[in-house]
Amino acid sequence: MSADFWAGYISGAAGILIGNPLDLVKVRLQAGGDGRLSALSGGHYAATGGTASAPGSSSFSRALVRRTAALATGAAAPVLGYGALNALLFVSYRQAESLLSGPSAMSGSSPSTPYAPTAATTWMAGALAGLATWIVSTPTELVKCRAQLALAGPKATPLPSPAPMASTAASSSSWAVTRQVWRAEGVRGFFVGGTVTALRDSIGYGFYFWSYFLATAAWQQYETGGGDVAQHQAAHASPWATATLMCGGLAGVVTWASVFPLDVIKTRVQAQAALPPLLSPATAPLLQRSTATAQPRRLSTLEITRLAYRENGMSVFFRGLGVCSARAFVVNAVQWAVYEWIMRELDAKA
Repeated sequence: MSADFWAGYISGAAGILIGNPLDLVKVRLQAGGDGRLSALSGGHYAATGGTASAPGSSSFSRALVRRTAALATGAAAPVLGYGALNALLFVSYRQAESLLSGPSAMSGSSPSTPYAPTAATTWMAGALAGLATWIVSTPTELVKCRAQLALAGPKATPLPSPAPMASTAASSSSWAVTRQVWRAEGVRGFFVGGTVTALRDSIGYGFYFWSYFLATAAWQQYETGGGDVAQHQAAHASPWATATLMCGGLAGVVTWASVFPLDVIKTRVQAQAALPPLLSPATAPLLQRSTATAQPRRLSTLEITRLAYRENGMSVFFRGLGVCSARAFVVNAVQWAVYEWIMRELDAKA
């Protein structure tokens, strides 16, 4: 378990450091669209006293710094949180796989014959492991999304003062967002969107391990021609490193393609606190005007889904999939390569 934990933690942190710039683009593409989210995409420099009115090279310098800083926005939370999440994921996966293989392994005629996992048991073990990670992934994703969206939003027009998280847009640091969520809602605030996150992780990680299992099995079959895998791997270390990169990258793409609509909904649900209220005193129905001025109402997951569908139809649930797929391939190729390398090193020293 210790080897799985540290290999998972280090590989998860490495993947986030590489993939955060593209993840930032993905989140902003997913969030932009409905009446409250559209405010995040435009008018930033005018609202913040940006570089449009400041002449000289200092204007360009400030803009460059701001753009460069944006690439790292929201990275702190996932580097810390996703490392723990990935460690929990791989430990849970091994435990679930052992649990699922128990009866089959016990029924074998020869105790020396190792249990061979199937595609079905691999998917189920991955789904159970993904479900186990929601307690870490939900707050990590929430802080990351709000930090990434805050830098794009207008800072000079915060929400009305009764709104508990109106100041979220005032800072893009993960720590600032964390403090704002804690002060406004306590622990409960970190688990907004927890249900859709749990569903996304369970389905997604099922396909994650399933696709990696099938890809590596197919690669091994092709490379060895049905021969001994261990001997071939020992004699051809470099090709197997390439196999890990390719199979890991493919697993990442398959995973995100399988759950991307759920991820779009999750992003919109968790991003609500940084946005202006849906109803204003002027546009709210008569019976709702008294509550519209008191505090913005948080929309349910179902309401967010319906609102997104009315905006652009089914296409809205796949906005940012291209960027996400590119990021998923690179991140998961590196992640699996680091994980497999650490596991081999720890096994060699054991």
